[in-house]
Amino acid sequence: MKSLLLIRHAKSSWDNPGIRDFDRGLNERGLREAPMMASLLLQRGMLPDLIVSSPAKRAITTARFFAEAAGQLESTIERNQDIYEASVRDILQIISQLPDHAHVVYLFGHNPTFTDVANRFADDFIDNVPTCGIVHLETSAERWSEMYEVNTRLRACLFPKEVL
Repeated sequence: MKSLLLIRHAKSSWDNPGIRDFDRGLNERGLREAPMMASLLLQRGMLPDLIVSSPAKRAITTARFFAEAAGQLESTIERNQDIYEASVRDILQIISQLPDHAHVVYLFGHNPTFTDVANRFADDFIDNVPTCGIVHLETSAERWSEMYEVNTRLRACLFPKEVL
């Protein structure tokens, strides 16, 4: 079994309206929730083999908290520019190209795309993956390129307001 954790970046700051969207950092709530959600994920035994993130500041900062909690160096986080402003098709393509030796992958990105990807594998409709929300997808596929709706299920949704 392979596990993909779709992790939406933590709550970002809108304090500086002149800053580019790509460069927005986390606000106080985001800085508080990201390490708590990372710890919760590790308590569930989900140690990553690979961490891939959008390079947007709010996503990569969130990924750093999860890498640190997992005892991994920041340098091990793979940055993938294609995640930022990605479509569902783009994210599915990124997933299909993940290395097959990685059995647990953390993928950090953005909405609305992450909610739309999650809904492809969900039995019940997910209205919104909130900031720092985690969607755990589990697939029986041996290769990431073979991950489809028929062999993948949404195993859990961990949303900060519900689990913290």
